[in-house]
Amino acid sequence: MSKHQVIVIGAGIVGICNAIAAQKRGLNVCVVDRLPPGEACSFGNAGVLAAWGCVPMATPETLLETPKWLFSSNGPLKIQWRYLPKVIPWLAKMAMSANAAQMERAADTLFALNNSTVEHYQRLAKEAGVPELIVESNYLHVFRSDRDIDLNQRAYRMRRDRGANITVLKHGEIRDVEPHLSPDYQTGLLIGPQGHTVNPNRLVTALASLFQRGGGEIRQVEVQSLATRNDNGVDVVTQSETLVADKVVVSAGAWSHRLLNPLGVRIPLEAERGYHVRFADTGVTLSNTVLESEHYVVANAMEDGLRLAGTVEFAGVDAPPDWSRAEMLKPVARAMFPDADLSTAEVWSGPRPALPDDLPAVGPCLNAPNIIAAFGHGHLGLTGAPGTAEIVSGLLVDETPNVDLSPVDPGRFV
Repeated sequence: MSKHQVIVIGAGIVGICNAIAAQKRGLNVCVVDRLPPGEACSFGNAGVLAAWGCVPMATPETLLETPKWLFSSNGPLKIQWRYLPKVIPWLAKMAMSANAAQMERAADTLFALNNSTVEHYQRLAKEAGVPELIVESNYLHVFRSDRDIDLNQRAYRMRRDRGANITVLKHGEIRDVEPHLSPDYQTGLLIGPQGHTVNPNRLVTALASLFQRGGGEIRQVEVQSLATRNDNGVDVVTQSETLVADKVVVSAGAWSHRLLNPLGVRIPLEAERGYHVRFADTGVTLSNTVLESEHYVVANAMEDGLRLAGTVEFAGVDAPPDWSRAEMLKPVARAMFPDADLSTAEVWSGPRPALPDDLPAVGPCLNAPNIIAAFGHGHLGLTGAPGTAEIVSGLLVDETPNVDLSPVDPGRFV
């Protein structure tokens, strides 16, 4: 049996950041995943480094919009009807968390995890030799209606209370910021500062190489199960062998709960399937991340073209993609960028790991303290990865965290 101080399960952005942070603590670390680094959601996310991603999805406003979205053929949310009985308990937990006290607590926790994301990635990308992959920018929300924006509305107030700069833009000012956007947008909100990566997949693979140059090991093999040992270690059973670790970090995305359920660790993890479409050689440029507020679609400029990402689909982690959800993004792109060449398009789909209160699970697992959860970031996995890794690496060396981990305790749903 191979023995390691730490095994990280998952070679996505959260897993690789955890591995690097643990390695910097002087620990011997091995990453195990059935896929190469940077696949799954780390390949297809929108690239946003949402430094002000502190507003939970579970709000009264979201709950009020949900029925309309569900009955719209091209709305941002879809639940496959055969899956509805399975997701109802999760949705009920989400509704229960949409109260003022819990939302403020969640906002504080998300702020602590996410606010330094750009600085974290600038440092990591420089160490990995790819500083060009991290770009400082703002988040531009655009609306077709000429509306009066009340910055005291909950979502804006939560950000402003924690230090975000928010500027209201009117018609001509939007085009001053992003000249290639459609002139049909009448109102905009510029939120920042934050940033984005121009190639999420290349970022993860570069960080994986950084980890390996530091002596880290990456094994491409599927983990079948975990078992605690009498000596307080953990057996990691793979298809080909059993690995032994003093401690294990589970960052296996939407599949994480499958490894923990047999150990009696019950975490209500759901797969929020997302889609993107990439257009090469569009002839347009973007300086900021743009959110099309009617369809909740995010656009970002990437090294290999223009990427539009969005939609939430509940169907189970193993369900085949519904490619009509990706096709819905194409007319949104035409409406946003009427002068763009959108003739070359590629689509992608992947499952976001999400918990009903919109907070990740971070910390030792109930009844298995040498197994540390680090998953469930929903739409903010890329953003929250380095902040999560700082916390996890401290836990691995028995350091008392300087933040309150009770809101992200893996056992909070028991």
